[in-house]
Amino acid sequence: MKQLAVLGSTGSIGTQTLEVVRRHPDLFHIAVLAANTSDERFASQVEEFEPELAVLADEAAYGRLKERLAGKAARTQLAGGRQAFIDAAGYPGVDMVVTSMMGFSGLAPTLRAIETGKDIALANKETLVVAGELIMRRAQECGVRILPVDSEHCAFFQCLQGERRESIEKLLLTCSGGPFRGKKRAELENATVAEVLAHPTWNMGKKITVDSASLVNKGLEVIEAKWLYGVDYDQIQVVVHPQSIVHSMVAFCDGAVIAQLGAPDMKLPIQYALTYPSRQPSTFERLDFWKMQALTFERPDTETFRGLAFAYEAGRAGGTLPCTFNAANEVAVAAFLRGEIHFLDIYDIIEQTMSARPACQVTALDDLFAEDEAARRYAASLLKKGR
Repeated sequence: MKQLAVLGSTGSIGTQTLEVVRRHPDLFHIAVLAANTSDERFASQVEEFEPELAVLADEAAYGRLKERLAGKAARTQLAGGRQAFIDAAGYPGVDMVVTSMMGFSGLAPTLRAIETGKDIALANKETLVVAGELIMRRAQECGVRILPVDSEHCAFFQCLQGERRESIEKLLLTCSGGPFRGKKRAELENATVAEVLAHPTWNMGKKITVDSASLVNKGLEVIEAKWLYGVDYDQIQVVVHPQSIVHSMVAFCDGAVIAQLGAPDMKLPIQYALTYPSRQPSTFERLDFWKMQALTFERPDTETFRGLAFAYEAGRAGGTLPCTFNAANEVAVAAFLRGEIHFLDIYDIIEQTMSARPACQVTALDDLFAEDEAARRYAASLLKKGR
């Protein structure tokens, strides 16, 4: 039975991971649960799965958690605080850590898991965006496998089974296009939060849904793909595919293209990452090709949705610039969700922050923490100045 730690257990990927575990109680045991602030949902998870360790990063939420679980879950050790969250990633006896927490905050716990020899089911793409070279090198040194949970990267992973990486001509990274596919900048000037969050095919958390609308999320996945599969940026081509049935494709040097198809359901890539190299039966939705009307593909509009272009720019520059790009976006998205800026302002904040923070070489993890802090501070200053 595989011992799991689920970091970010109350979010979209975390809750779906627990659903996969429910369906396979003979294969998995939840040893560690960790989340940020959602104490009510987290308490229910702790009561159900009775992990050895349960951690909430937010101290106030941890206080509420202790009250909720008073006299319950006696076999579970409770802990609170950011450091406890990081330490949970290295909990003894855990075989695999599911990193489903959001944003830059996932870097330190992912690195802790790697350095304590845990395999990684990677759903926190920002870890590879900001520290891809460092993370991949450390995983190799520690003999740790990084198994992608993102549907697109899981698709690449499946398409490449038995193939030599040198035979890759292109990674064809599919993109739904989000709720605003086909619209131009003038139509997005007054886009509301509700409109941005109305994704046509995927049910995700708020931050990633905004990133999907801006195509920043696809840009993050481009950088992630570069590190996971060791390709150049010229070998990564984004293809808009609104049906979200083809999860991604690999074009090979002989002209063959292999695609992975499936219903838009994150539980399938989650289960594949947890059970690899075997496949387990599931009751997930099946594709019915007799009912499928069409699969269409388009070129992304990078003039309107500039997040993708910024990601390529940051990735090619390397050094600290991907970290800058990510930090500015996280600040801007949070401000948009609070109603402080317009949707298109997200691009301006990213662009100005990247212009103000030239790429520097990364020699240690501390360089990235310093850049993340500085870039966030600069992006926040743009909010105060009204850009």
